[in-house]
Amino acid sequence: MEKKLVIIPTYNEIENISKIIEAVFALEGDYHILVIDDGSPDGTAGVVKALQQAHPERLHLIERSGKLGLGTAYVTGFKWALERDYDYIFEMDADFSHNPADLPRLLSACTEGGADVSIGSRYSDGINVVNWPMGRIIMSYSASIYVRTVLGIKVYDSTAGFVCYKRKVLETIDLDAVKMKGYGFQVELKYTALKLGFKIKEVSVIFVNRKEGTSKMSGSIFGEAFWGVLALRFRKLRPAR
Repeated sequence: MEKKLVIIPTYNEIENISKIIEAVFALEGDYHILVIDDGSPDGTAGVVKALQQAHPERLHLIERSGKLGLGTAYVTGFKWALERDYDYIFEMDADFSHNPADLPRLLSACTEGGADVSIGSRYSDGINVVNWPMGRIIMSYSASIYVRTVLGIKVYDSTAGFVCYKRKVLETIDLDAVKMKGYGFQVELKYTALKLGFKIKEVSVIFVNRKEGTSKMSGSIFGEAFWGVLALRFRKLRPAR
């Protein structure tokens, strides 16, 4: 059976973390979870440690000191997964904006649908976002149009953070060369995968705004993505050696 790892970065997700872990473990298919916690002062990591007693083989934790950025969290998780021979590596948020029940659909797009990367897409079939303020919907959707225009890629939800990667994709991408640390990281990874010849497939999902906890989006994160995409257009991308 292929080994599957769901990477969940956290910062102050104590309201959600135990519920999201149990929801993933309730799925068929023996999914493993790696939580990467950036020094949450609310005790998120402590909850994960307690749950590890019940799931010692499937639940893993990396604790980092302070908020080091979403992109660096995922790069850390990707390297950890590759060292442990996982075949499929997922990105997912802790706040239930990504439905754990959609994980098998993303997996199927790679195992049966011919994709190397599958994206849980908010925009591939209309706008499937629930309970977001209109201003944030406009900003997010406009960002996806901006990315498609600047980079010339046919990905409708390039900023999506609900993703499944085949192992060979992350082995080929030079993870040490990844530059963006915020939400622009999502664009950089997808664009790099495409430029290195991998196939991306979007799987339409419904994105639901978090009910508990606080969003981590900020103006500086948006600014990094805006200028980073422009720079990405002119970068030479090479596979890892």
